[in-house]
Order: sequence, then C-alpha cells, then structure tokens
Amino acid sequence: MKMKLLGGFLAGATLIAGLAKAEETISAVHAFPETLIYTKSFLSFVDKVNEAGKGVVQIDVRGGPEAIGMFQQPDAVRDGIVDMVYTPGSFYAAALPEKDALVASNLTAVETRQNGGIALIDEIHQQKMGLKYLGWFDSGVCYNLWTRNEPKFDANGNLEVEGLKLRGNNVYNAFFTNYLGAQVIDLPTGEVYSALQRGVVDATGWTQIGLIDLKWNEFLNYRIEPCFFSTDLGVIVNNDKWNSLSEEARKIVQDVAVQHEKDSVMALRAKRDEDFAALGAAGMKVVSLEGDAKANYLAAAREKTWERMKTVMGEQPGGTGNYDRLIELFYDLNAAK
Repeated sequence: MKMKLLGGFLAGATLIAGLAKAEETISAVHAFPETLIYTKSFLSFVDKVNEAGKGVVQIDVRGGPEAIGMFQQPDAVRDGIVDMVYTPGSFYAAALPEKDALVASNLTAVETRQNGGIALIDEIHQQKMGLKYLGWFDSGVCYNLWTRNEPKFDANGNLEVEGLKLRGNNVYNAFFTNYLGAQVIDLPTGEVYSALQRGVVDATGWTQIGLIDLKWNEFLNYRIEPCFFSTDLGVIVNNDKWNSLSEEARKIVQDVAVQHEKDSVMALRAKRDEDFAALGAAGMKVVSLEGDAKANYLAAAREKTWERMKTVMGEQPGGTGNYDRLIELFYDLNAAK
C-alpha cells in the first residue's frame, strides 16, 4: 500500500512539475520610459505575445532605464542578465556598425523582412554578439531637425548651423558633424528637456513622433524638412535563451514579432500625422530646404552614415564583406530619386 501511495505521489509530483515547466518566461527591459510612444509600441507587442502564448511562453517586463541603464542594456542581454531588450541599434554601434544600414534606410521592416535584409542583420547579430535579432519595430518613421529659433539659410539655400547649440547623439553625429559642420553637444534622451529648459541646447534631431510625449515642444518652435534617416529600434534576445525555448514558444514569439513589424508601421505613421497636426495647431512652423540644397542634405545624411558604417566594419573581424549587400537590402536608390 505504501509503495502504491509513494508511486502515486511521485507520479503526481512529476505531472505538477511538468505543468510548471510548460510555460516558459522571457525577462525583458526597454530603453526608454513607459510614457514614450516607442515603449508603448513594445509593450503592445509584449501583450500580444502574452495573449498568444498563454500556457506556453510569457514575456516578463522588468522595466526600462530605471531597471538597467539604457546604454548598459545591450551588454546585459548579451551577458544573460536579462533575456530580451528593446533598444536602438545605435546604442551598441561600436560592436555592430552594420546597424547603420537601418539608420540610413528608406525602406521599412516589411520590405526588408521580405527581401532578406532582416535575416542578414539577424545573422550578423548572432555572429558578432551572440544575440538573436527578433525584429525591427516601429520602422518607417524618419527624423527631423527641430529648433527653438527660426532656421537660417545661406545664399544657396543651405542650412546654416553656425551658432546653433545642437544636441547630438551617435545616431546622427556623422551627418551633423561631417556634413553640416556642427559642433554638437552629446546628451541622452532623458537629459534633453532640462538642457532645452536651461538653454544648453536650442536644437535637436528627433523622430517625427514623440516630441509631445517628451514635452520638448515647450521649447522647440520649428521643424526643418525634409526628414532623414529611419528609426533603428529593434528587439534583441540572448541567443542561449532563444535556443533554450521550445520550438512552439519560439514560433509564437517570432510570428508575433513579424506581425508587429507590420502593425507598428501603420500605427506610428498615424501617430505622426496626429502629432504633426497637434504641433501645427499649437504654433509649430515648418521650414523646408529646396532644390539642390534639399538633395545634398538628404544625400549627405545617407552617405556620411554609410561611410561611418564601412569605416568601423573595416576595423572588425569579417571586415566590409557585407557592406554592399546591406546597402542593397536596406536602401532603394530608385525611390530616392
């Protein structure tokens, strides 16, 4: 009788343990505060995974930069401290300069998923950093220059930056410094509001959306067109963690990621239009470069970024072997004409 009871107990314990193991968990952090539109997009992706993955896989969000500093997050996911990170590729540009293909892109994740661009970026992430590149989220949104004071132009219609206290960061400094000739002041996103408030900076690059979320529109009064670049926000996963997941769990997470790439393009473009309307109603003025000045401005943004990518790639193992292929997959030269 005792043996039967013991056997039953062990069988029950094994069943309970099996059930407990059935649902796998992925820990995650995000680079920006929850109030920013991009973080909200990532959190909506998490909700979709957790809904589709009930009983199989769940993403446990541990927080944002207050949990792990935004610039420390890429190392944290590589080292297995956290399983998943939503962050700009530019935050780990020194390790993976190929991310500039996304920065200079005029395509979205939808096209680059179809043509093999994202598969190549994933392969490079795995080789160089031991990371799975899950998806390029929130693509199809570009950057503008935003200024406190009315922009000035030279006799040829080129933007004059002399005297401009321009906030920079490693997304667009190659363009700002090497083409515009600006002396930039590097600041993380979280410090820009106070810098604008104190007059430390009076202009910044930023994406077409999010200015209102960050409240920078309290100080910035002009948007300079055309826009340039693309957001390079993506989700990276520790490769060991990814490979340890069941096939079913991986399929759920990957399928949701691919769909979110599509969904986020449409959602953020709608948000852009909404933000532009709100900014315009509040008095934001739009100033545009025209003709050759416009063409040169856009060409420089693209080419100075490619130049940076090629230079840093050349200093790393593997060299520039993927350079031409990356440009081919992430940039449509015909669309730029």
